[in-house]
This record gives sequence, structure tokens and C-alpha cells, in this order.
Amino acid sequence: MLDITKKLEEQIRALEYELTNELPAEIKRAVALGDLSENAEYHSAKQRQEFVNAHLGQLKRRMAELSLVNLANIPHDRVGFGSTIVVFDQGKGEELTYKLVTSEESDVTKGLISTTSPIGRALVGKKVGDETTVVTPNGKRALEILKVTTIHDEA
Repeated sequence: MLDITKKLEEQIRALEYELTNELPAEIKRAVALGDLSENAEYHSAKQRQEFVNAHLGQLKRRMAELSLVNLANIPHDRVGFGSTIVVFDQGKGEELTYKLVTSEESDVTKGLISTTSPIGRALVGKKVGDETTVVTPNGKRALEILKVTTIHDEA
């Protein structure tokens, strides 16, 4: 989780720099060109400014949400945020390994799934031996939990 907060902090710094340094200079240059009603450079810079402002707000809200994650609330014996889970997919007849991460870190091809994804939601709170059915865009999948390594085990 430190990686994601570090990435978010870097993105926030970059956007704040753009918002306070680069965009004002761009707008000033565009204003110097004259008539603002037909000034494409001015309108483009103002649109970028609005976009950067909105994106910056989203990133700051996400940082605030991540700061509320309390490791003490993550279970030691069940699937939770940061857990690595080995499941048996009964439909495919194979073992799969997933790690529950934030939505920003998710990458299904690497087995990193978000806690808010259908599979993530189905696995949270389960323990070894539990079975769960996941409704995905490709249909229902029956998963049996074979092994759980929690964030506490990895620390």
C-alpha cells in the first residue's frame, strides 16, 4: 500500500505544479494573443485547467480514503485487503492465485484484483475450505479457497 500512496503523492505534486506554474503561464500567453472569444489556445488551456483541478480533487480524496485503512481491522484468519489467495476454480479445473489490492493497483493479468471487483467481493471474509460463487461477465464461477496468506502473514 505504500507504493500506491507514493504514486498518488507523486501524481498530486505533478498536477499541483502544472496547475500553479505551467497553466497560468499558458493562459497568460494565450491572453496576450488578443480576442478571447476566438482564441483556441486560451480555451484549450482553460479546459486543461478544469480537468487538472478535477483530477487533483479525485486524487486527494483517494489519498484521504487510503489513509483511513487500519491494519488492525484486517482479519488475521480470513481473506481481506492485501491477502494472497489460492483458489480452485471448479469450472476450469485449475488452481489460481489472486492478491487483493486497491483499484489503482489492480491488474488481472498479474493476479492482482481489486477488493471491489466481483471476485474480490466474493472472496473477502472467506477462510480456507470455504466455497463461493462469483458472477462475472463470463458467467458464474465456483471457487474453493485452498490457501490464504493475509497481509499480517506477509509482514
